[in-house]
Formats: sequence, structure tokens, C-alpha cells
Amino acid sequence: MYAAAGTANDPFPVVGLIGAGAISRVHAPAWKALGARVLVYSERGAAELAARYDLEVVTTLDALLREVDFVDIVTPTTTHRDFALAAITARKHVVCEKPLAMTPADSGEIAAAAAKAGVQVYPAHVVRFTAPYATAHQAVADGRIGEVAVARFHRGGSSPAIGTWFQDDAASGGIIMDLMIHDLDQARWICGDVETVYAVQNPPTVDNVVPSFVSAHVTLTHAGGAISHVRATWGAVGTPFTTGFSIAGSVGVLNYSSSANSGLTLDLQQVSPDLVIPASPLRESPYLTEIREFAAAFAGGAEPRVSAADGVTAVELAQAARMSLATASVIVMSEFAASTEAAA
Repeated sequence: MYAAAGTANDPFPVVGLIGAGAISRVHAPAWKALGARVLVYSERGAAELAARYDLEVVTTLDALLREVDFVDIVTPTTTHRDFALAAITARKHVVCEKPLAMTPADSGEIAAAAAKAGVQVYPAHVVRFTAPYATAHQAVADGRIGEVAVARFHRGGSSPAIGTWFQDDAASGGIIMDLMIHDLDQARWICGDVETVYAVQNPPTVDNVVPSFVSAHVTLTHAGGAISHVRATWGAVGTPFTTGFSIAGSVGVLNYSSSANSGLTLDLQQVSPDLVIPASPLRESPYLTEIREFAAAFAGGAEPRVSAADGVTAVELAQAARMSLATASVIVMSEFAASTEAAA
């Protein structure tokens, strides 16, 4: 076994990067920043990625799994299950880009297989590692704004869907599974477990084709009584990427907008309880932060702030929202969970 990357006199782990698409270009430099040796396997783009980030190319999955200490999956969603199960069978720890898999059943299978094999699996829900969201989570957990009543989350930017696999609803899960899943996870992380889900989308997905330019809105009711409104948008080419939230509690409000400021604002009805707010969310790439946390856990350190179970639940919420779109109805999560378990 290896020690945490970057520890003096300890060997660096060998990481197997599966995939060479856009998201690999933030994972690869993060691993390299930790001092890891990185091998890459991909049907396309491996040589170019390796040249850019000083990686080593391997030509088969089996060769990669023989050489590495753990695996980082950065491929299209429909491939996550098979790659994750192959790595788990080889007794390798796994980082997997969100969503953990396309369906709750496949996500649950990954988590169960990892538990049985005694390996760790972590979904790369990078927003949990972004300073404004992490700060808001801690502030709510510490009772800084009292009981949460209403929360709003938004995320959007230039559409990635035009002429790509993102437009195939069966391959990407559409805007809800691919983009909104970040804020569905945030809503649950900050406001608590979800009881009901209701979704609308405009324009609708027709004949399995996701619109290139589309907006979806999901309303969640939480077990503690809070209501979350979650919005995601794929806009016209060139639309700036923006994200933010407003979380209103019984004694105050937390606000953040990436387009308006570089930090968090706090509006309290009473004297400030000394909330520590980062000066900038850009001190370190959140991708580096999350990968450092995963690597430390693989080396025997503390559990990361996101678990395989969190990844499964995020997929369940996204799938429930997709079912709400299909049925134009409110989805009760307890009933939804029971139905997916029965189907599995």
C-alpha cells in the first residue's frame, strides 16, 4: 500500500485515468499536482492528453488495472457502471465523475460491490468542495441562520449538447442528470433528506432528443420542512457559466452568485455569529481539493465529505425528477425508493 500523495519519503500512488474528454483536463493536472504517476486509457484522445499533462498511455483496460493503485473514471455516464465494476473486481479504489451511474440500480450495484470487495468508491461531486457551498453547508449545520425555510439553487451556461451525446437522453440523462444533479446534491446536503420531487422542463425532451437550449426547474420538499427550488439552464453558445444560491432561514439569509461577487454574503436579523467567509472561492481548484481528499482517504485517512451513498442518492433524486417530467406528477421519494429496489 501507499501513503498519502506528497508525503516525504513515501511512494506516490499510481493513478489510472479512464477517459480523455473535457473533464479529464481538470482531473489530470490535479493528480499531477499531488505528485502522482498517472496512466491514461481511452479509446480517443489519450495521446494528446498524455502529451499535455505528462501522463503515460496504456492501450487496454486490463493493462491499466494491473499497474495502478486506484482508478479515476472520467468517461460518459453510460460507461461508469462497467468501468467501476471492473476496477472493483480488480480490488482498486475508485473515483468516478458524477453521476455515479445512469440509474439508481446501477449506482447501488457499484456501492454494494465496493462494500463487498472492501474498496472505496467516491463520486466526484466537485461542488461540495467549492468554497461558497462548503461554507454555506457548515453555516447551516452550525445553526447560523436558524431553521432553513426556503433555498434556491441555480446553475447554467453555454449548452454542451449541440450534436453530442448530451443530446441523447438515454446516454446523458439530459440536463437534470448531467448538470442539475450538482444542485440536487447540494439541496440535500444543506437542507436535509428529500421527501418529494416535482419537475418541469422547457422545451420538453421529445423522442429521446434533449433540446440543445433548455431549462429545467425542480422543487424539493425536505424532511425538516424546508423547500428547495433548483434551476438548471443550457443556454445559447457563449452564455457565461454562472452558479449561485440563496438560503433563507429563521434568523438570516445566505446568498452567493458567481456573477456578482467572489464570496458569500450573510444577512442576519441579529448580531453576526462570527461566520468565517473565504475571501475568494478561487484560492485552490475545487478539483484539486476533492482529489486530495480522496487520495488521503485511499491512504487510510479520514472519510471524504462525499460518499458512495451520497452518489447513489443524488442519482435517485435526478431519476425521480426525470420521472416527474415523464408523468407530470409529484414523486414521493419513499415510494420511489421502494419501487427501484423492487425493480432491482
